[in-house]
Amino acid sequence: MNIIKQATYNNKDYVIEAREYLFKGFIQVEKVKLRHRLFNQHAMIPTIQRELIRRPEAAGVLIYNDKQQKFALIEQFRIGAINDTESPWQLEIIAGVLDGDESPETCIRRESLEESGCKIDDLQHLFSFYPSAGACAELFHLYSAEATLPEHGGVFGMPGEGENIQLHILNYTDISTLLTNGRLKNAPVIMALQWLQQHIHTTRNV
Repeated sequence: MNIIKQATYNNKDYVIEAREYLFKGFIQVEKVKLRHRLFNQHAMIPTIQRELIRRPEAAGVLIYNDKQQKFALIEQFRIGAINDTESPWQLEIIAGVLDGDESPETCIRRESLEESGCKIDDLQHLFSFYPSAGACAELFHLYSAEATLPEHGGVFGMPGEGENIQLHILNYTDISTLLTNGRLKNAPVIMALQWLQQHIHTTRNV
């Protein structure tokens, strides 16, 4: 078996013994009792209990422009960072939760207009990943898109949904600083800027 191409085990190698909802709201919390196969054995681990946070799938996009040598990030208050030692206002890429059967691409185009006023045409899929698979079932779809950026940022979002979002237009020269000074604290924006850094290096050496 090639671990680079597939996992050691699959969905046939665990057994759910019981599951129940502890909370149902925008997020849902389940209590799950299960057993799963042990590495290098046919035996299973004794029954364990885990709490599972269920969230809808989400998608985000890094908007950039090679001609302008700029990219866009947004800043907003995040409840998950409320105990952060510096600030709960986080720098992020444009992102949102998929609405029903909405595709990631449709979600991103909608969120881009709401959070930056930018219209996106071509999207490049970078990664789909679980931000915190140890406890959360959310799947995040990460994209990049080249588009014309406004010269200056502004305030965006849907006030009726409690959104207050500051758009920042940053220079390519800011990337190295952002990736090393500790300002970025969420995975999608770090991954996106690492991709952009590699993209810039590649295009300059073509």
